[in-house]
Amino acid sequence: MDASTAVGRMFFQVLGAVAEFEHALTSERTMDGLAAAPVRGRTGGQKPKFGPRQVQLAREMYDSGDCTVQQIADEFGVSRLTVYRLLGKTVHAQPTGST
Repeated sequence: MDASTAVGRMFFQVLGAVAEFEHALTSERTMDGLAAAPVRGRTGGQKPKFGPRQVQLAREMYDSGDCTVQQIADEFGVSRLTVYRLLGKTVHAQPTGST
């Protein structure tokens, strides 16, 4: 197809309009699906790594002082960051030098 001729330019314009139309349809269907999901009881995102009982166990393990965050993470098969998020704690950097 030669884009320098009138027919070629028209062809590419029509092709571009069809692509834009397809994009708009996809966007509409996505928005409709996102709006309908809560009605069906569906939520987006990843499933929680911990159930209520596991949250309680992790909290007890941490509060007892017998387990480190790494040990809790290893026990449940998650990362330390996930455990910190679960416990509502932030990771504080340890000072490396003397003041």
